[in-house]
Amino acid sequence: MRRRHLIELEDQSWFPATIRDLATDYLHFAQTATSLDKAMTPLVREALGAADTIRIVDLCSGGSGPLPALLEDLGSSGMRVTATLTDLFPNLPAFERAAAASKGAIGYVRTPVDARAVPCELTGLRTLFNGFHLFDPDDAKAILPDAARARQRTAICEASRRTLTTIVPVLFIPIFVWLSTPFVRPFKWTRLFYTYLVPLVPLTCLWDGLVSQLRAYTPEELQEMGRAAGTMEWRSGYEPFPRGPGRLTYLTGWPAAAAAATPAPRVRMNPNLHPGLEQRDS
Repeated sequence: MRRRHLIELEDQSWFPATIRDLATDYLHFAQTATSLDKAMTPLVREALGAADTIRIVDLCSGGSGPLPALLEDLGSSGMRVTATLTDLFPNLPAFERAAAASKGAIGYVRTPVDARAVPCELTGLRTLFNGFHLFDPDDAKAILPDAARARQRTAICEASRRTLTTIVPVLFIPIFVWLSTPFVRPFKWTRLFYTYLVPLVPLTCLWDGLVSQLRAYTPEELQEMGRAAGTMEWRSGYEPFPRGPGRLTYLTGWPAAAAAATPAPRVRMNPNLHPGLEQRDS
């Protein structure tokens, strides 16, 4: 399916911040409920590798996404990792909740951070969970060279894919939003109002969900961007979801000097993938 870079509402500066924050709250809830972090954790663990600083700089964090659960997963395996949440449109209430619940493991930047030009003081593994599709090819290509110039390890994970098997379930997102809203925390009257009476949140999630699938990059496209960035070692492929039939698309990168010290992932060839791409053992 050809990639189409349609407008994603939450990514627009003119879009109401209240609706954007409520929509990203739902996405955080959905990603946590589906244990998306379980698919991302082995990728992030390998990307961290033998890095001197066990720190994550999370880009396009939205409502904090799967990061809090991912840090718990890493902690349970003996890795003590700290993280900084950033976004071009920071959802500060969500950032504050994540930081307060993390017991000092999560911090955040209050001001906008552009993933294409990350401030030099933000060092550590750069993660981008379900946000790389937000960028058109020219802007997406700027993210990886910026990481390469700064010699910062990178892990990009995307649940979106340009296939009918991912697009069809998205059509039911309004139903999922209506059913799950009573369980999303913190409780807000505005959440009920903009979900049930004036359904801007479910309609926003529906539109942006469809656009996300159409904007998604394939592993081949990600690998090509990585090669163009230079001075880094890049790997791309798929990781199976822990729940359900879906697959996570990923791109991970290390500075070339560090790549030799980073163990290669255990992989198996999948006849459904294009030649040269890898799928990890589950």
